Amino acid sequence: METIKFNKITLLLAVLLSFAVVRAEDKKNLFNPETYGVTSLAIAPDARASSMGDLGAATEADVYAQYWNPAKYPFNVARAGVGISYTPWLRKLVSDINLANVTGFYRIGDYSAVSASLRYFSLGEVYLSDTENMTIRPYEMAIDAGYSRMLSETFSMGVNLRFIFSDIRYNYEDESSPGKAFAADIAMYRLGYFMMGNRECSLGWGINISNIGSKIAFGGDDNAEFIPTDLRIGLNLTVPVNEYNKFSLALDANKLLIPTYPKLQEGESTVDYQDRIQRDYYDISPIAGIFKSFGDAPGGFKEELQEIRWSIGCEYTYNDRFMLRAGYHHESENKGNRKFFTVGAGFRMNVFTIDASYCFSTAQTNPLDQTMRFSLGFDLDGMRDLFGKMRRR
Repeated sequence: METIKFNKITLLLAVLLSFAVVRAEDKKNLFNPETYGVTSLAIAPDARASSMGDLGAATEADVYAQYWNPAKYPFNVARAGVGISYTPWLRKLVSDINLANVTGFYRIGDYSAVSASLRYFSLGEVYLSDTENMTIRPYEMAIDAGYSRMLSETFSMGVNLRFIFSDIRYNYEDESSPGKAFAADIAMYRLGYFMMGNRECSLGWGINISNIGSKIAFGGDDNAEFIPTDLRIGLNLTVPVNEYNKFSLALDANKLLIPTYPKLQEGESTVDYQDRIQRDYYDISPIAGIFKSFGDAPGGFKEELQEIRWSIGCEYTYNDRFMLRAGYHHESENKGNRKFFTVGAGFRMNVFTIDASYCFSTAQTNPLDQTMRFSLGFDLDGMRDLFGKMRRR
């Protein structure tokens, strides 16, 4: 068991460490990351996407499309599948914080699919030593279900509905209770083919607006926090070299659709600042916050551009069995400074797929730095065929 002194500062450090501090003194006043609750919703669940720089809005459909773009499911080659993944978190500091994820889908006919997933983010065992002298297990959880349908041979749309539960609180007094919220995702995906010389290449693009929903509030707190509503846009180009080899190049850009937390202005009194925080942040509705997020950064248009995160990744596939991947993720140093390279590999059989990824940061700001991640995907059609052959024997 990890023994941690539990108070507000310790909890914020444990949960929000992904928002790293810019160390240079001359940049201290520029550091202004977005503030939101349920930070675990922003953690990539699978090793394939994380090995390509945390992207997946337009990559080839797989079982983990539920998180990246649920509209991809009707394009999946498999009829049904289940994915299981495990992500260590802050592994360089503690050993019992992690994210577990289970995802599944089923294609209905040739044009639509249903899907569901469960995410469970655990902070392990935490010892309350100040007053309560007790051990607790704070966690966050999200359960969602989705439906997607092809509207043409090349275009599809999908929706997810999500219930969010967070038992990570600033205190555990009688008046405090876990936070609950509801959200939805809206996604689009297009996959087309074109000829490049004598090669038939594919070009896909995808858009996913995720976590559109209510704010989350904990009992005893009058103010509710925004959840990480996110706009993600992606492109993916796949070029076959020959019958056995192909390359894919993908690019994602994403922006949080939540208001920027107000900063104290020069000469502003504490009372006026608190009033402005209440008026310009906490009193804003989630839908109004989406529109406000495009033009409220204190640094103007330059800071708005800094709120866009970029990911680029590539994938080499041999015989649809073996994959090598690499990627890079860039986040402005004023918005979190998470800059890291990723590498990974995958192996696909008729029944299952196993993927692995490794992350190494160029800035010491990533809670997944030097972390190995694994995920498993199961093709239920392949498993049924395998069991059928075993019975016939």
